[in-house]
Amino acid sequence: MYDMQFFLGIDLGTSSLKLILIDEHKNVLRTETIEYNISQPKPGWREIDPEVWFECLVQGLDNVFEFFSSQKLLGIGITGQMHTIVLLDDKGKPVRPAMMWNDVRTKDLISGLRTRINSLENCEYIAKTISTGSPVSNLYWLRENEPENFKNLSKFLIAPDYLVYRLTGHYSTDYCEASSSCLYDIENRSWSEPIRELLQLDPSVYPEVRGSACIAGPICPEIASRFSLRKDIQVIVGTGDNPAAAISVGCIGRGNPFISLGTSGVLMMQAHKLNENMKGKRVLVSLDEENFFYLVQGTLKTNGSVFEWWNHDILKIKNLSQIDHKLSGYQEPDSDLLFFPHFDGEKTVYSDPDIRGAFLGLSVSTTQNDMIYAVMEGLSYGFRELAENMSLDIAGCGSIRLVGGGSRSSVWAQILANALNVNIEKMSDTNSAGYGIALLVAYKCGFIGSLEEMVDGSTAVKRVFLPQNDAVHTCERKYQNYMRIYSALKSVYSA
Repeated sequence: MYDMQFFLGIDLGTSSLKLILIDEHKNVLRTETIEYNISQPKPGWREIDPEVWFECLVQGLDNVFEFFSSQKLLGIGITGQMHTIVLLDDKGKPVRPAMMWNDVRTKDLISGLRTRINSLENCEYIAKTISTGSPVSNLYWLRENEPENFKNLSKFLIAPDYLVYRLTGHYSTDYCEASSSCLYDIENRSWSEPIRELLQLDPSVYPEVRGSACIAGPICPEIASRFSLRKDIQVIVGTGDNPAAAISVGCIGRGNPFISLGTSGVLMMQAHKLNENMKGKRVLVSLDEENFFYLVQGTLKTNGSVFEWWNHDILKIKNLSQIDHKLSGYQEPDSDLLFFPHFDGEKTVYSDPDIRGAFLGLSVSTTQNDMIYAVMEGLSYGFRELAENMSLDIAGCGSIRLVGGGSRSSVWAQILANALNVNIEKMSDTNSAGYGIALLVAYKCGFIGSLEEMVDGSTAVKRVFLPQNDAVHTCERKYQNYMRIYSALKSVYSA
């Protein structure tokens, strides 16, 4: 039997729940993944019964404890999809399925709701960042369209908070989840009173906001008994998946900006001070409720879903290794082929839920490989546009770290290096949101001395992709054309 203490990180993703068990030396001992499906009962709706998540958690814990003693587990941390909102009644039961972060049922409400919020005192920033999938817009939709469910609402939680509640019986969220919800006054560090009045919510509906590494509460006796857990096991409040990934790559602690190539693409950086003109969601971070700082997050909403649509659904290519093999030795032709990746609206730069994607510059000589390459290149230009609008000093940052499922493609990583003209540091596969939250648990339990020690510097980097001079010049020319696509498409479809 393994003679060390363990720490468990749980990552509640869009389509699966992942568990990562680490030891006191930060070694990954075991991973488990349990997949599930979300429901789409109407066009644009994406929701799920939260009980599905808990059932997957039970299955995952059973699987882990087949190999490792549950009595050696000192702490549990939960992270996962940000913005997805769970609506509970006075008995802690869901009043309806959870409304997902990528649900777009509110797209026709956003413009009017943004105008109303912009007229409220100290709500200009919220008005700028509200979008489909935001907790505030989904709560507003609930009030307008399901009044009985709204009446029965006793508490709302963000998705990972629900599993913390199931383990501890306590309702809480962290500063990261609260500050990115469009329900929170970041400057005053409190739930926004004007937004609460707009939604006509009772103050008791809001969860308590805590530091990410604070203890959520003692574990429920029935949970401890079910899995033979220690009664003093520590369950931390936790945080969203992107801040948790920021821990695992050294963005929190070392200040390394990073890109996550997941279902949505995320660019995140730590900000020492906020520029009023910078775009992106400001995420307030505190681990201990004493020290506070900001992360700035930009999102490429349809990153992984667009990639899968083209390669999996259209071309029937099932994995990244096949794609990299097809493009091995590929030479990009001297053409103006471009791909615009915003298939389901855009949140950060344009705040436009109606914009859609496109291929441009097609000709009879365009090949399948040309189009595969163009998809990766277009997504990479999307990240460059995010970086520029977020006021990230790309040249000055030295390198950007890369995580997420898409990071397994060496071709995509190289295209990113060329498109952004910066070193791309591909992180080891363990560097994920689940690993980050497991590190935070070990930190809370005293087995990691500081934030800087959570990531072992360059040893966590698997490979570095350097910009290629000729490709950089080509990307610079094509990016200038890419930047004209949005206004051109709006002109075409405005009629």
